Amino acid sequence: MAAKRDPSQKRPSSPVRQKAAAAIAEQPAPPAEFRLQKFLASAGLGSRRQCEELIRTGRITIDGLPIDNPGINVNPLKQVVEYDGERLKPERLKYFVLNKPKGVLCTNHDPAGRTRVIDLFQKERVRLFPVGRLDEESEGLLIVTNDGDLAHQLAHPRYRIYRTYLVQVVGIPTNETLQQLKDGMYFRDGKFKVMNVRRLGKQGKSCFLEVVLGQGHNREVRRLFARVGHKVLSLERVAFGPIKLQKLKTGQYRELTNKELQDLRDILTRNRSTPGHEFAKQDEEKPKERPRRPSRGPKRDSQAAPEANAGGQSTGPKKRIRRPGATPARSAGSTEGSPGVKPASTRKFAAKPAGAGKSGENRTSTPKPGLSKPGSSKRGGQRSGTAKHTSAKPGAKRPGKKAGATGPKSKPRTHDFH
Repeated sequence: MAAKRDPSQKRPSSPVRQKAAAAIAEQPAPPAEFRLQKFLASAGLGSRRQCEELIRTGRITIDGLPIDNPGINVNPLKQVVEYDGERLKPERLKYFVLNKPKGVLCTNHDPAGRTRVIDLFQKERVRLFPVGRLDEESEGLLIVTNDGDLAHQLAHPRYRIYRTYLVQVVGIPTNETLQQLKDGMYFRDGKFKVMNVRRLGKQGKSCFLEVVLGQGHNREVRRLFARVGHKVLSLERVAFGPIKLQKLKTGQYRELTNKELQDLRDILTRNRSTPGHEFAKQDEEKPKERPRRPSRGPKRDSQAAPEANAGGQSTGPKKRIRRPGATPARSAGSTEGSPGVKPASTRKFAAKPAGAGKSGENRTSTPKPGLSKPGSSKRGGQRSGTAKHTSAKPGAKRPGKKAGATGPKSKPRTHDFH
């Protein structure tokens, strides 16, 4: 007869129950009250920054009242928090790895009704979204979670989570082409470059390569290879940081192990401790200096001029550089040997007799007081506006002047009385 079990003693649990209890203990239940944006992120609406934008737009209500302050505290056990009329409840954080097939979209909203990534997780009753994205024609590893903060960190280039791709392209890229991909190229949305690239093998007229990226731009791999003249035939992501596909078949998914999740958090913590966007600083290269044009030689008397100015004495007249085939310059007054050219006249013009010219021709003479009004003389030797143009007969005397006075002299006339 079997002995009865003491009810005070606990029944030993099976290994399956022990494993399930340990998994539940690793993820504690959310606190009763915490900040609103943190609660929204835990409900799978996105990162905390994205949730703050939802709050400011008035799409979040608490007990039927719209809220625009993301810093308030909320108790989801006692209060009703809604997003566009749908009640939100705190969910346990989930982390999955999906082997995305071709033809599946990473967006959560598609008006055309095509297959989405979240459609493959219908058994999971939590709000999920993919980390980053793969275009419709690409396949491979994709992390899917409802942890908005972790998703934001994994997608941000500051944290340097490397992505590894298996790429098949048309043709065989040369070493110069691979170096060009490493150096980077500029596009409308920034500079694209690969962290590493190497050839794996050939298949007919195509080539397989392993490409490592530091950040994910829209269709970055395809645009890079299109720029260097190699069309991408197939593109598969095989690793995301320490996370590998392992033996996942296309369309299947699995949960991240505790070790994989801890490795991800360790990388994020280590890279986050580095101040600033070190990833962007390491990738940026100093612009190459523009090659200087060869000098054309010293300019005309460029070296003699400073010496003359420094000593206060000139080194002589500057010599003009005569171009080949040019006619030699003639000096002023030199007409010897030039047919048909009259020599310059050397006679001096004598002073005109007084009264021979029109009135006002002697512009340099000092005006006598009383003949001009104040302010009537103009700049540059112009005639006074009060002077009258009168024609004088030869030999006629001008009023106020004597016959022996000369016109062109600039000094005032003097009379000698003996």
